[in-house]
Amino acid sequence: MKSILITLGILSAVLVPAGDRPHLPTTHSNAARLTDDALKDEKSTKVDPADERSPAKPTASVKRSGNEKTGLPVIDFKSRFGEYDGCFVIRSLNDGWTLRFNESQCVERLAPCSTFKIFNSLAGLDSGVLSGPDHKMEWDGTKHWIKSWEQDHTLATAIRDSVVWYYQNLAEKIGEERMQKYIDGCDYGNRDISGGIREFWLGSTLKISADEQVRFLEKLYTDKLPFDRKSVETVKSIIVQRASGDWAFSGKTGSGLKNRKDPNGMEPNLGWFVGHVKNGDRQYVFAVNIKGDGAWGPKAREIADDLLVDLGLIEKK
Repeated sequence: MKSILITLGILSAVLVPAGDRPHLPTTHSNAARLTDDALKDEKSTKVDPADERSPAKPTASVKRSGNEKTGLPVIDFKSRFGEYDGCFVIRSLNDGWTLRFNESQCVERLAPCSTFKIFNSLAGLDSGVLSGPDHKMEWDGTKHWIKSWEQDHTLATAIRDSVVWYYQNLAEKIGEERMQKYIDGCDYGNRDISGGIREFWLGSTLKISADEQVRFLEKLYTDKLPFDRKSVETVKSIIVQRASGDWAFSGKTGSGLKNRKDPNGMEPNLGWFVGHVKNGDRQYVFAVNIKGDGAWGPKAREIADDLLVDLGLIEKK
């Protein structure tokens, strides 16, 4: 089957049937790749731009593309990443297309860092270890490099402030056996929690790619994970970042450090932001990661926010 090249001005997108897709070498060009790779056997449906449901108005510098597959604007992906090695994946839950920037990095498995708090929250609620978003854990007085961690926290505030000790205690209470069953049941990344129940997601043995993050989020937002519905809805509600009118922007940061064990090695070098966008009746899941000195979660969130604004899916702050 022939590939279809769709030229979109600033970027070129290639629509490639899943069975014909070649392995691509590492690239730092401004190309974004559009594919019809349904995660299960779902049939992808062509997007009619006239059927878009009132997308947020794009910024003045963005041109509308003639791409009938996505109906999204032409944007300059590379410029948003600046000095960082980065990638972006976005998937339409309505129509089944996936758009990638820097595809080779999209398939690279990295530590999930604090993006794993989404999964950890689901497991804690489903197992009954957590009673709900107001479930409180007491701070034990240990000093931390982030002052907001030095207090009691609920589930809602712990995920908001990305409180590592809260989630380490949670994972310990869930236990290795139950955690492994949940990980296996969700097919989460490489499924390796051998790095220790309090550490495995923090630059340790558990690894996941941006593509796999999107796959996991698609299951979360289409009710295909092995967690009860109440737990799923609770987690969705506590990761909303911004909302206005008929759109909402949700997600979670993650930051990797050069050496968590060394007080002098706490410089960040990996940033994640993964999440979900609702725009009218359209839904998308996405993942961004960045690598390099100074790369961390808040910067990845800023990049994701800018890209989603550029794509006309959310409003500018």
